[in-house]
Amino acid sequence: MPGPLDLLRKIGAPTVDRIWRLGFAARFFFAILTHSGTAFRRLPLTLREIYFSGVLSLLIILVSGLFVGLVLGLQGYETLQRYGSTEALGILVALSLVRELGPVVAGLLFASRAGSSITAEIGLMKTTEQLKAMDMMAVNPLARVVAPRFWGGVVSMPLLAAMFSAMGVFGGWLIGVVFIGVDDGAFWSQMQSSVDFRYDILNGIIKSVVFGFAVSLIAVFEGYDAVPTAEGVSRAITRTVVTSAMTILALDFILTSFMFRGTS
Repeated sequence: MPGPLDLLRKIGAPTVDRIWRLGFAARFFFAILTHSGTAFRRLPLTLREIYFSGVLSLLIILVSGLFVGLVLGLQGYETLQRYGSTEALGILVALSLVRELGPVVAGLLFASRAGSSITAEIGLMKTTEQLKAMDMMAVNPLARVVAPRFWGGVVSMPLLAAMFSAMGVFGGWLIGVVFIGVDDGAFWSQMQSSVDFRYDILNGIIKSVVFGFAVSLIAVFEGYDAVPTAEGVSRAITRTVVTSAMTILALDFILTSFMFRGTS
C-alpha cells in the first residue's frame, strides 16, 4: 500500500516538472527576442515563414470563415425573425465575427494547421541533429530556425483572423440577402452604424495579435523541446494543438473581461 511519501512524490514530481517547463519557456521566449534582430536582418527567412504560416493557411481559413458566416446568417435570421428585427442581421453577424468568432476560430485553425507544422519541422530538425550541426558551424539555431518561424506566425495570425471575419461577413450577406431576402441596404447600413472601430474591430485585432504570440511561442517551444524520437515529436505536436486551444480560450476570456470592463 503506498505511503504518504509515495503519494507526495506522485504529486510533487509532475508539479516540479510543469514549473520547470514554464521557467524554461520564459527563458526561451526572451532568447527568441534577443535573436530576433538577426531574423529581421535576414528578411527573406521571415517572409518565407509568413508564406508558410499565412498564405498556405488561407484556404482553410477562407472556407471555414464562409461556412461560419453562412451558419451565423441562418441561425441569426431565425432568432431575429421572432422579434421582428431581421434588419439587424448584419449587426449580429459582424459583431459575432469581429469580437469573438473571427480571432478565436482563426486561432484554433492556425494552431491546428500552421502550429502543428512548425512543431513537426523543428522537432524533426532536432531528431536528425540538424540543430546540433548548426551549433557546430557557429550558426545559432534560435536566430536561424526558431525566430523566423515565431515572427512569421505572429505576423500571419492577425491577417488570417481579418480574412476569416471578412469572409464570414460575406457568408452572412450571401445567405441573408441573396438567399433569404433581407434588405441589402438595411444589412450594410445597420452594420456600419453599430460596429465601432475602437471597441469592436480594434479589440478583435488585439485578440488576434495576442493569440498569434501565444500559438507561435507554444509551437516553436514544443518543437525545440521535443524528445528527439518519432514518438517524442508526435507527442510534441499533440501538446502544441491541445495547449494552444486551451490557451486561446483562456486568453479570450481574460481579454474579453478586460475589454468589456473598459467599455462599461
